[in-house]
Amino acid sequence: MLIADQGQLAVDDRRLDGKKLTIGVVQARFNADVTNALAAACKAELLALGVAEKNITQVQVPGALEVPMALQALAGKLRFDALIALGCIIRGETYHFELVANESGAGVSRVALDYQIPIANAILTTEDMAQAQARQTGKGRDAARAAVEMANLLETLS
Repeated sequence: MLIADQGQLAVDDRRLDGKKLTIGVVQARFNADVTNALAAACKAELLALGVAEKNITQVQVPGALEVPMALQALAGKLRFDALIALGCIIRGETYHFELVANESGAGVSRVALDYQIPIANAILTTEDMAQAQARQTGKGRDAARAAVEMANLLETLS
């Protein structure tokens, strides 16, 4: 339920209650400075939302292309209320950027739909390292909030 708050829409706090949730996080190691910051911000926000540390499982994979396979493995365990994808793809001089960005994004979406599990996609796609660093903390927090909200939404719809 959205609540009007002085002309802005705010999410009802019950949707951000993570106390009963179990969350899986898949972090790509490529561009580790950025992905480590994403993971730290994400975990801090999950804890702030009430997700118990023992209910957060984090795994690492080499890069963004490997994230969907790890998400699929976690989703197949049927013990997670939501998953989070963390990574960082920075444009280079070749077409490889588009390939990795498109395929990792499609893979994340496919796992979410195939397993009917919410996946917050925080695989950054940026032009340069400065853009990635400017987004790493905020996007990590955003991913945690999206995962918790979607897990709670799907619980109410089931």
